Amino acid sequence: ETVLAMVLPDTPKLLDPRERAETAARVSAAEAAVSRAQTNIDAALIAEETAASQFERIRRLRERDSSSEQALEDATMKMRMRQEEHRAAEFSMQIAKFELAQAQAALQRFDPAAQESSGADWHFEIRSPISGRVLRVLHESAAVLPAGTQLLELGDPANLELEVDVLSIDAVKIEPGDRIVLEHWGGEEPLTGVVKLVEPAAFTKISALGVEEQRVWIIGDLTISDAERARLGDAFRFEARIVVWEEQDVLQCPTAALFRLENEWAVYVLAADRAHLRKVVIGHRNADAAEILSGLAEGDRVIVYPSDRVQEAVNVVVRNGK
Repeated sequence: ETVLAMVLPDTPKLLDPRERAETAARVSAAEAAVSRAQTNIDAALIAEETAASQFERIRRLRERDSSSEQALEDATMKMRMRQEEHRAAEFSMQIAKFELAQAQAALQRFDPAAQESSGADWHFEIRSPISGRVLRVLHESAAVLPAGTQLLELGDPANLELEVDVLSIDAVKIEPGDRIVLEHWGGEEPLTGVVKLVEPAAFTKISALGVEEQRVWIIGDLTISDAERARLGDAFRFEARIVVWEEQDVLQCPTAALFRLENEWAVYVLAADRAHLRKVVIGHRNADAAEILSGLAEGDRVIVYPSDRVQEAVNVVVRNGK
């Protein structure tokens, strides 16, 4: 409903046959985009109904303890993703209809005689294609602009998505549905989200140390309340952790205690105030901790950051009770 801009077409160009043909072609392309958007809506609606049906079936099975909690969570996540895809398809339809109306309006301006006889004004209004907010104003003053120039950026702050760039070697471990934890966004408590898409192409980025890195965009959805979502906006900064694996009751030790011994992993275990070399087999690990598959038992005390002074049976003094 809101008028965003008023456009006065450039009369000489409107009288150019080549410009008229190009504008007519844009109308045809816009009509095809509307048809494609309708097809996407139909497909998204079918996918949403199927996901909702599967969710309801698994929910009933869960009530009878015939299905796992994880299966119910997966079905819930899939249903929410299909709902968001349906909303995105409807949003694309609004944009396609808007672009069609703009192309048709531009084509009508190619007949000045008809405009004068009908008393129509050569100016035409550009109205907002969506219900949302103006995010950026790219041209504030009147100016002569070529076709296709961006005037404004619009968006719906209630329908945000997450963009996280990760190293390509990490991106191969990430799958749609993985949990995202948002930290350092400005609030006291972390926020949560879910991975929606791992983009298929990487890009080159220069790190702070001047090293070229291949990085990949991870697109995600927020899984937070409307009140929490209202505090975020377009292009806000945050730090993200993406959970690629998790398990309950995992025996683990600090990564800083591990070191390579030939082709195996090892740690120094503290027993009777002496260090004892122990080979271990690890599973999943990150920068903080590693999963221990064998070689250690719960309650074992290990030496972190062992220097070359630490050897088998060397006497160890514990500092700060650690």
